[in-house]
Amino acid sequence: MFAIVQIGGHQYKVRQNDTIFVDRLAEDADEKVSFDRVMLVSNDDDIQVGSPVLDGAAVEATVESHLKGDKVIVFKKKRRKGYQKSNGHRQHLTQLTINSITV
Repeated sequence: MFAIVQIGGHQYKVRQNDTIFVDRLAEDADEKVSFDRVMLVSNDDDIQVGSPVLDGAAVEATVESHLKGDKVIVFKKKRRKGYQKSNGHRQHLTQLTINSITV
């Protein structure tokens, strides 16, 4: 069984006991969160698709930790002008463990 759920404007394919990384959430570590924007649920051969979301469907998850992603280097250069600029960025992430998918 898997589901497509929208969290923070992004869509994720999740299964029970999966670990996913999403944009930073406001909840503290070890708190339980519920997401009700479930767009699709597939239970082997039975597929339910919402338009745009399924009524009554939810995904329960536990916040494991807050962390930072890998560093992304942004380098800008203009040829023959002597212009170079280097910048780095690390995205703030939240690690979630999916507990259950309810239809």
